[in-house]
This record gives sequence, structure tokens and C-alpha cells, in this order.
Amino acid sequence: MKRIKSTIFSIALMALTPVALTGCGDYLEIIPENNLAVDNFWASKSDVASALNSGYYYLRATVEDKLIPWGEQRAGVIYGRNVGTNVLQNFQLKPTSSICSWADMYKIINQANLVLQNATKAQGNDPTYTNEEVNSHYCEAYFLRALAYFYIVRNWRDAPLITIPYETDETPLQIEKSPESVLVAQIQSDLSTAMSLGAAKDNWDTTWETKGKATKWSIYALMADVCLWNKQFDEAIKYCDMILEDKSGNAPALITAPRTHSGWFAIFNPGNSKESIFEIQWNQEKVDGSGTQQNTLYDKFSSSVTGTYYISQLALSEFNEDYEYQRVTYRVFADPEAACRTLHGSYNGNEGLVWKYIGGSSLLEERTSAARDVNFIIYRVAEIMLIKAEALVMRGNGLVPADNMAAISLINRIRERSNCETIVSDGTDGLTTMMDYIVRERVMELLAEGKIWYDMLRISRYTGIEGFDGKSYATGKVVAYSATNQNAKESWIKSVLLNENAWFLPVYEAEIKNNGKLVQNPYYQ
Repeated sequence: MKRIKSTIFSIALMALTPVALTGCGDYLEIIPENNLAVDNFWASKSDVASALNSGYYYLRATVEDKLIPWGEQRAGVIYGRNVGTNVLQNFQLKPTSSICSWADMYKIINQANLVLQNATKAQGNDPTYTNEEVNSHYCEAYFLRALAYFYIVRNWRDAPLITIPYETDETPLQIEKSPESVLVAQIQSDLSTAMSLGAAKDNWDTTWETKGKATKWSIYALMADVCLWNKQFDEAIKYCDMILEDKSGNAPALITAPRTHSGWFAIFNPGNSKESIFEIQWNQEKVDGSGTQQNTLYDKFSSSVTGTYYISQLALSEFNEDYEYQRVTYRVFADPEAACRTLHGSYNGNEGLVWKYIGGSSLLEERTSAARDVNFIIYRVAEIMLIKAEALVMRGNGLVPADNMAAISLINRIRERSNCETIVSDGTDGLTTMMDYIVRERVMELLAEGKIWYDMLRISRYTGIEGFDGKSYATGKVVAYSATNQNAKESWIKSVLLNENAWFLPVYEAEIKNNGKLVQNPYYQ
């Protein structure tokens, strides 16, 4: 293989050569190696599976340091107290900040591109590699590429569109950014192509594969999310319904019973629940019996003393309102006095714990040091219901009572299963109130799942609606949540968000230096 020059994707090129893995679960076990020659690699279907496993591996590697801060900190609902390093949540980013690097996403994209270009080569060398298996691998690759580009769109808006793998010096290196519209069209094309192949699986051989690898359900979920982002509301509803209305035994479904602490937290402990659609896998007990495989989610969300992230006072007060309804709180541990005294020897009503990542099998039991392998959920059924609710409301700008009532019904199903007070409405509340219902429920249900900033960003784009300005609404929510946080810079955040370019990340300085065709986000010039 020819030597590849340094490019804006120099880090992504670490993923150039597929990983020498074999079993379906091996990406959970082995760190990728990059010492195989591409020209000699595509000998069998296992090589294609290995390349896909690398893509999942690289996705997992982004969770703690990218997906959570990208999707949470700027919204103000979850915040960190280390003011000196929290440039993201305080909107004090510079192009030199490593959080602004998109290289991790391009690693995933490159693995997908490798599969899409080389799977037929492997099929030519492996007579046991069937067309059905090739198409199934294509479905996984299209999903991974689409997901990575969707993260790029929501964080940078415009970015280079790369659909061929980096394999030789002849691969173009200087590539300009494509506009968001082009990237979104590519994402939807990838997902539509995956669906058209008819090879995406309903389920895999094991539960963790069904929840941890691409399925037709994850493809539908991602397409619904992208359509909502793109203001294609009827299309978003259609893809939500492809999950919600499927009656087959393999379809994911909302967990509704038992309505108990253990019932709700089964989504996270042990994870891979019936409600799950796609989640990033960790496994404390590795398949080969060696070592341990943990993450830092427990540490990041644990206690008010040692944790990295904290719940804003406004969000905590909203949780406590639900808690006061029936003296239960399944979705976050909002410090009921007795429980906190038991766990920490004291009670502070101003603190909250994200119990989905630190909780054990009971309300008063934390995960032990031998069980720090909580999965990170990308999509689950509760979110699909909330995507549908938002699309129902927005397709009529909140003026269609029947759509509003259908949206409220979806929200109430989620609230009921958490023993929360339901919304009472005749569907004529208006768009602002309807959006309040949706946003609050997304905050309550999806806290710390890397979603809330993208919600605010999406809503900010609902413009040109009489009586509702999405940008002002979203800005108000971000400022309100941020204002109750320690060391918050309320006036600064409000002023920054007046510039729509500031809602997106700058292009990492190293990428600009290596690619002369890249143009910096105007806010950071």
C-alpha cells in the first residue's frame, strides 16, 4: 500500500486498514490494529465484518469525551464545574480546542466507505460470502456513515463530504466543505439505500448484537430523527410509525410494566432492554474471560463531590415537581432525603444524581466498582415517541387540536410509565405551550443521553411561524437552564446565541492547516 500524505483526516486515516477481528463481539474485546496491507486484506467476509467492527469500535470511543459533551453541555441542563476547561458550555470555544475535532467521526465514515467499496472484492475471493450477507454488511455501513454524518451536521453544519475510502496517494486530499443540505441529502440517501436492499436484520443471533449493531429499527430511528431535523414532519411520523406500529415480536417496544424503579432502570441496568433500538456496548466480563471492560460514565455522573457533570438547578426543580407527585422519581435520582442520607451520610436538596448511569438494582444501591460497564443508548422507543409528538405538533404549527392531542397522548404514555402526573389538555394550548410539554419531557426522559443541545438547535430553526420564534424560544431555554448553574455566564451566553453561526462548532485549527480548501465558521474568523 502506498504511503498516504498527512491530510485534514490524518487521524481518521488511522482507520484506513480494517481491523483483524473475527467474532461478532470482537470489537468489544480488541483495540484496532493498523498493520495489514489493504491490497491483501479483502480475502473473505470476515474481513468485511472486521472493518465494520472497527466502525463500531470508533463510535464507542467517542461516547465519553465527544457525544456526551457535544449533545449536552451547551444546553445548560447538564454542566461541569471545572470552569477553566468548560469552554463548550460557556461558548468560549476557539479553533484550537480539541473538542472541535471531527476526526473521530471521519474514522467511522472511512470504515463504512471501505466496506462499501471493497465488500464485492471480498465476495469475489470468498465463495461462501452470499449476496444476502454482502447486502447486510452494506446496511450496517450505510447506517454507520449516516449516523456519523448526522453528528457532523449537528455540530459543524457544513463539512467535507467523503464517500470513498482513503487507500492510496491518488485519493483527493484537498476537499472543500459541502453545505448542510448536501450532507443531509447524502444521509437520507444512505438510509434509503439501506432500506431498499431489504437485508437489514430484525434481530441478530444475540441480544447484545441486536441492540449493539445496525438493524432495520435503528435505520428507521435515524431516518425519523433526520427528517425531524430537516423539517420533513410527515416523513418523520412515517418512520416513527414503522417502529411504533410494528406488531412483530422483534420490534422494540416501550417498557410500560412494571411501573417500578427496577422496571424503568432495566433500560440501563442491565441494558439492552426491549425498549432499546441502538446502544453502544460495554461488557464488564469480556467474552474471552480476560481483563475488564469499563467506561467512565459512573464517574462522570456520580456524586456532587467526585462527579464531572451536574444537573442544573432548574432541571432539578422540574424533576422534583414530578417527584412530589407520588414521592417517586424513576428517571433521575433527585436526592430524596432518606436515600441521600443512606448513600452519602448527608442530604443536599440542591444536588441530583443521574441514576441511569450510577444506579444498581435498587433505589438505594449504586453500581459496584465491578459493574462500571453501563451502555450508552443512541436511540430507544421513548425518544421515537417524542420525535413523533414533535412532528405532529410542528406539521400544523401547533394549530391542529387533533395532532396536538395525539402528541400529548404519546407524552402521557411516557409519563405514566414513570408514575408522573399526566398532561390535561384539549389540544388548543398553542405552539409555545405544546413545545414546552415536548421539551420538558425530553429533558426529563433523555437527560445525559447526548440529546438536549441538539433539541435546542433543532427548535431554533423553526422560524417564520406566526406567534412563535424558534430561535428566541431555544435561546430562552438555554439561558434559563444555564443561569441556575454554578459559575454560569448568563449574559455572555445570551449575547453569543444571537449569532446563528455560534450555535455550531469551529473547524479544528489543525484541519484548516492541512486542507487549504476548508473555510472557517464565520463566527470564529
